Amino acid sequence: MFLQKIKPFLYLGIFYLAISLLVRMIFIFHPITTVNFDVMDVVKILIIGILNDILVFILTCPFLAVYFLFLSNSKYQKPYGHIILGLLAILFLYVLLIPDNIFKQYGGSAVEIALAFIGLKIILFSLMLFLPEKRLKIRNILYFITIFLYVLLIVFNAVSEYFFYNEFGLRYNFIAVDYLIYTNEVIGNIMESYPVVPLFLVIFAVAAAFTFYIYKKTRTELLNLPNLKQKLILLASFAILVAISIFGLNLTTKIKSENVFEDEIQANGLPKFYWAFTHNELDYFQFYPEINQSKAEKVFLSQFVSPALKRNIVSAEPELKKNVVLISIESLSADFLAHYGNTQKITPFLDSLADKSLMFTNLYATGNRTVRGLEALTLCIPPTAGESIIKRENNKNKFTTGSVFKSKGYDVKFLYGGYSYFDNMKDFYEGNGYEIVDRDSFKPEEISFANVWGVADEDMAKKAIQTMNAEAKSGKPFFNHWMTVSNHRPFTYPNGKIDIPGDAKSREGGVKYTDYSLRKFFEMAKKQVWYSNTVFVIIADHCASSAGDTELPMDKYRIPAMIFSDGFIQPQKFTQTMSQIDVMPTLFGLLNFKYQSKFLGQDVFSKEFQPKAYVATYEDLGLIKDNHLTIISPVKKIRQYTLTQQKSNLTPEFSIYYDEKYLKPDSQNKKLIEQTIAAYQSTSYWLKKNQLNH
Repeated sequence: MFLQKIKPFLYLGIFYLAISLLVRMIFIFHPITTVNFDVMDVVKILIIGILNDILVFILTCPFLAVYFLFLSNSKYQKPYGHIILGLLAILFLYVLLIPDNIFKQYGGSAVEIALAFIGLKIILFSLMLFLPEKRLKIRNILYFITIFLYVLLIVFNAVSEYFFYNEFGLRYNFIAVDYLIYTNEVIGNIMESYPVVPLFLVIFAVAAAFTFYIYKKTRTELLNLPNLKQKLILLASFAILVAISIFGLNLTTKIKSENVFEDEIQANGLPKFYWAFTHNELDYFQFYPEINQSKAEKVFLSQFVSPALKRNIVSAEPELKKNVVLISIESLSADFLAHYGNTQKITPFLDSLADKSLMFTNLYATGNRTVRGLEALTLCIPPTAGESIIKRENNKNKFTTGSVFKSKGYDVKFLYGGYSYFDNMKDFYEGNGYEIVDRDSFKPEEISFANVWGVADEDMAKKAIQTMNAEAKSGKPFFNHWMTVSNHRPFTYPNGKIDIPGDAKSREGGVKYTDYSLRKFFEMAKKQVWYSNTVFVIIADHCASSAGDTELPMDKYRIPAMIFSDGFIQPQKFTQTMSQIDVMPTLFGLLNFKYQSKFLGQDVFSKEFQPKAYVATYEDLGLIKDNHLTIISPVKKIRQYTLTQQKSNLTPEFSIYYDEKYLKPDSQNKKLIEQTIAAYQSTSYWLKKNQLNH
């Protein structure tokens, strides 16, 4: 009886093991596998590989087990069937009619997906409730679809692993995670690189054929559904098997050899994908071009007056212990401001403030995610392959802007309108000595509006003023880093504040509301006793979009940035190319701070400053310098582009690079390639050795 009930699992398991074995054999004989295995090596690879596959398949079985758990005829009996149908209808109406339901908070297509899923469930449940004679036929159709999805995923994963191995000689790693993150770009690349339509037709045909076979062999199990006792026994069995599998994978994944190919072929791609997703980094020294490490450090550090990682920053002028408020604005592309040519008038306050500030007109974000911008402003180092350091395990006790301020006797805080555990911000900032003020710090009466990302920027502005007033009373200077949230999908905010309705879910509305909130913040700040002794740094974390015609499109990294302080900072425009990582070292220079620095950004007003910027995705690492963009990528790829400035009606300092012309290898600037490799290799090495710690 037990074997009868697990027949679907047995057939799917055999199919999965057969496909995995086929893929593993292909990898052994693939031309990219530049190792000759003897018979014992192959036996070892196959034994460990099959064991890994069995353990991984067991971990996927609970999804099918839950499907069988809910197969029942009793739920359609009176009154249960009508009650369940009524609850489904109420849920559908809730999603459809309630303005602030949980799905609408997430914006995008969440509401449409929820309505489609619940609506389909209502239709199918109604058919099986009111047409009992058709119940078995409908159940068979749904069972076929369920098995088809399992088989399709098995086949699709095998094909994906083949193409990934074909390109990198490895199972899944963080590059595969990157492919999920950059779905649009990756799909476009696949469409251009492979015969997608024939390939998908073959995948679907193979999946359909094997599904039909498994379905024919197992459909009789739907005639006699397991009772509650049998279901509980099956679930308990799966729970035990899952626990054994997790324990087993912890052992088998640690079995290593001296050969990378052997390790990769005997592994299973899915645990490696999970590991890459949770560890968030790529090993620079495995995937990227290298030069001698000593030479790399020498080339990179030559830009500093004292060419050493730990440097003494000195000033002939006395230090200025002014309060500092760093405001990093969510997704504020440069081209949202009128200064950069925007005609929508959605940043009237920021444009007016820019005219009174030191404005950096040619500044580039290091990445295209909030945590990457926070990393650049806090650690002041070039981006490294993979996820931001903020989201990595080894993210504490770093040399940060906060640690410099703390060494000067400042109160140091990170302010965020949402829950700071998101994106690991709380762990990172608390682990580096910052106090946290986030949504948990708000009383209910202090919140006039909130969405899934946090309280409205206007509410956070009021909280910031309250926090700074308390700090000022202590007699100590303060450094507060405020990260805004309102300019983020779903772009909802209080109605009646600006001329774009708060429920319009408009990107322009999100930008304009954040601009409005900043105006309110400065209006309140001007009334405080600490205002005249405070420097404000306003900068975007990244642009609103990162998609473009090239790997690192210049216009998708250019962000606005300014430093404002009434009576202290004289209005001017700094027009040279610079990086997000240069902003805080420049501020420290303006304050005449004397400190030992491990920052890899530069004070742009120092005589040794070299105009340049670092830009990156999760895997492409770029250097903008001397009208060139040099990019290094996994599998030790190197590409270089010349950059041409756009002719526009704007003043020269706001003209942007628009033409990225690819250079063939024999035309590339070798010195810039060496500098690019030196920068990213040195940063990765120092992080790996914990040499950028406080």
